[in-house]
Amino acid sequence: MAPVVRNGVSAGGAEAPRRPAARTATVDAASAGVRLDRWLSDRLTDLSRARLQALIRAGLVRVDGAVVKAAHRLHGGETIEVEVPPLPAEELVPEPAALSIVHEDEHVLVVDKPAGMVVHPGAGHRGGTLAAAVLAHAPATAGVGGPRRPGIVHRLDKDTSGLLVVAKTAVAYADLVTQLAARTVTRRYLALVHGRVKANAGVVDAPIGRHPRDRVRMAVLPAGRGRRAVTRYRVLERFAEFTLLEVSLETGRTHQIRVHLASLGHAVVGDAVYGKSRARPPAGLDGYALHAATLAFVHPVFRNRIECSAPLPARIERLLSHLRNSR
Repeated sequence: MAPVVRNGVSAGGAEAPRRPAARTATVDAASAGVRLDRWLSDRLTDLSRARLQALIRAGLVRVDGAVVKAAHRLHGGETIEVEVPPLPAEELVPEPAALSIVHEDEHVLVVDKPAGMVVHPGAGHRGGTLAAAVLAHAPATAGVGGPRRPGIVHRLDKDTSGLLVVAKTAVAYADLVTQLAARTVTRRYLALVHGRVKANAGVVDAPIGRHPRDRVRMAVLPAGRGRRAVTRYRVLERFAEFTLLEVSLETGRTHQIRVHLASLGHAVVGDAVYGKSRARPPAGLDGYALHAATLAFVHPVFRNRIECSAPLPARIERLLSHLRNSR
């Protein structure tokens, strides 16, 4: 019988084999003249530019079968092959913490994440994560998904609050990932933005990728670059200098709502990354005025539709109350 593997280590204590992931893509004609490292970072957004450059230096990136440098200029039509060795497995330590549970059964867990909590460990955020709290609450998630992201199938930014679904079994994980890829998971947000949005409703269909000069940020990119991203919005309430929106996602790119709304000139209140020129929000605000209010999906095992909602947190309600009383 094959050994049971948990977090990359077999039950007998030996390191389980972990194979590199191979990725292949064809360069589009519109990318002619673009540097190889920049082209890769626009498309492989789950990898940092530093790691991509390290892969290039190690000869793990090939252009039409040849190893080239990061500054190599593409011509269009080439086949790019990227070999991504797995990072060393790191053990995630369970951290008991209060969770606001909206729905739970033996297969899935839906939580209302507070603003300020990071979903999974990353640079500068090793502890106090939702993933560690979930692992303490449901230890069986240790073998689901990645070792540092047990059961996590999607995420919310640190300063965004609201609903997030976690898979408690491998079957649930695979099914929920498929639903997300097929865009059948419904996710609606409430966002307070700067300025008065003129249109009562609208759609932003614009590709998103790494910012060309600031690799920490994302940005709307020209056609043919980045990944397609679609955001729908409708106005719920207008104030003198702000607008309350309901926002729904058709895709789930990094910082998608924040980037798309900022591109319209209506940055999310409290977002200093994409709205630096904006004044401080009235009455103060802890985190972004962005809340994942509703989440709906098909149960991965029972196949009934699960619909969850989470009320606006007090931090945003106070801000809205202040705006309403100032009219």
